[in-house]
Amino acid sequence: MPPSSPPPKSVLGRHRLLAPSELVRVSPLSTGFMPQGAACVPSFRVGSFDYIEPHTAMEPDDSAPFMYLILSLTSAFGLCAARKASFRNEAFAESPKPCGGPGGRGGPGGRMGFHTLRLESSQQVNDNTKRLRFQLPDPASNAGLSLASFVLTFHKPKDAWFPVIRPYTPINNFDDPGYIELLVKKYPNGRASGYLHSLQPGDELNIRGPMRGYKWKTNEFEHVNLIAGGAGITPMYQLIQGMLNNPEDRSKIKLIFGVNTDNDLVMKEELDTFEKKFPDRLKVVYRVSDPVEGSPFTKGRVTKELLEKELLGPKDSKATKVFLCGPPAMEAAIFGTKGWISSQKGVLEELGYATDRVHKF
Repeated sequence: MPPSSPPPKSVLGRHRLLAPSELVRVSPLSTGFMPQGAACVPSFRVGSFDYIEPHTAMEPDDSAPFMYLILSLTSAFGLCAARKASFRNEAFAESPKPCGGPGGRGGPGGRMGFHTLRLESSQQVNDNTKRLRFQLPDPASNAGLSLASFVLTFHKPKDAWFPVIRPYTPINNFDDPGYIELLVKKYPNGRASGYLHSLQPGDELNIRGPMRGYKWKTNEFEHVNLIAGGAGITPMYQLIQGMLNNPEDRSKIKLIFGVNTDNDLVMKEELDTFEKKFPDRLKVVYRVSDPVEGSPFTKGRVTKELLEKELLGPKDSKATKVFLCGPPAMEAAIFGTKGWISSQKGVLEELGYATDRVHKF
């Protein structure tokens, strides 16, 4: 956008980032704070959540409506301190795994905005993924998005007690006004993904947001390492395009992207374009677990040896940061696990990366 042009106004508002361990209040009508079938099962104490394996996860079982009823009744008394809700749910490639509370204040009266957006176009990316572009109410406005932000989508199926809520990471260039784009992977029996895939141009979608998953500061880190596993590419791509499209940003970026098959390498064309345009700032490393015969990609997984070889910057420096988003088995292996009974060290800790050097979306 030319310097002389006024910045596009936001239509989705601004929000305060919740602090770790901060509790949030939820009204009985705002069960969207606990996304049914989201890519994480969020705790209402900010900073605690689990991630569901994208290629094995399923939709919530029949206990989900009961869980929502309990949540609504509890929230009626202003209580929101459940440690971890436990039910099966659907994960999806679009999610940044947000925490289970509001991203903060924004819009009239300090409330986050609800908006109805019209689908402008639908592009088939591969056999199970679509790129959906939604028009904003004002074509001269943007969505008020910032790096590491997301929106919630919701709809109410006829047979459901409550709306189906999902978080999605917009992948469009924030400087382009008038629309947002979502990358939606369809899962078997997926209520949200199936609904979004059924939308035709002209159909409408209800959203809430934006919300912020991480408080990004330009040039806070000299070396930014992004580790994505299949479903975790969209928040990483959002960071990449935001950093590289910012002329003031000087950070060097290394993306390590692991998937199951060649077909799962969504956003590769866009990544190739950025890598060619910014060869001194962006490097992408691919690993494919089950490549096709003659595949140009290296067969393998994201391992300790790969990370030790590829990660940028000194591991003990505050100028180095690692962002992680992927299926649960991958995250457990790389980040480690911490539980009531037992804990397990992750690869990054074994390599000497302190916990505060790693952010898990």
